[in-house]
Amino acid sequence: MAHTLPFPEIVELNVGGQVYVTRLETLTAAPNSLLWAKFTSSSPGELPKDSKGRFFIDRDGFLFRYILDYLRDSELSLPEFFKERRRLQKEADFFQLPELSRLLAAGKDGSYTEDSGEPEEAELSSPVTSSSDRTPRSPGADSGYITVGYRGSYTIGRDIQADAKFRRVARITVCSKISLAKEVFGETLNESRDPDRPPDKYTSRYYLKYNFLEQAFDRLAEAGFHMVACNSTGTCSYGSNDPGEDKLWTSYTEYVFSR
Repeated sequence: MAHTLPFPEIVELNVGGQVYVTRLETLTAAPNSLLWAKFTSSSPGELPKDSKGRFFIDRDGFLFRYILDYLRDSELSLPEFFKERRRLQKEADFFQLPELSRLLAAGKDGSYTEDSGEPEEAELSSPVTSSSDRTPRSPGADSGYITVGYRGSYTIGRDIQADAKFRRVARITVCSKISLAKEVFGETLNESRDPDRPPDKYTSRYYLKYNFLEQAFDRLAEAGFHMVACNSTGTCSYGSNDPGEDKLWTSYTEYVFSR
């Protein structure tokens, strides 16, 4: 007697805080994979769920999009300058997708690799074959804007002493498309204030786990972004009503980056 799958045709997943909606057929597309085993040999009641009843998988939510893409098309297609190949290979190993892991190890996806800096030979039906005939990035895929903002302050004493407290950055905020922000900042991105938006949406609620602007700029430059605009506002106040006291300057600055 044939075993009837107890799962719905459309499945909602929460992978590391990222929500995905896909077909059961997609999740079970690779025989003997971890997802195939979970969604053919188990029942819905046996799998962990989040507070909203979505099946929960405690893995990298951003990289899971590439796992799903592979299950849909049986092809590996990564964005240019993709810098998380090794981490994605670990995800492929976890989900028991040996062919995907092999493709990642071989660098056969038409994207740039970290080691050579040159495009690898395309495999399967990837349209990218060389630097001369590479299809330009579409605005909805790899191009876009990231706005980095920070609120800072500094104090200058009456004699502008050498120990004056210069720029103190309270928090660096990130506004952009979800997928771009995660590509550039990875695990240094704090998503606690906006955890459930899908990668194709936009947010203005992310911030970084560190307070060094230069570190953020380095990451943006490595990902191919260039600053195209900036603006800043500032105010000055005294610590007390005495004009002789130290001056406290506060400012809010935004930098707009484009790729």
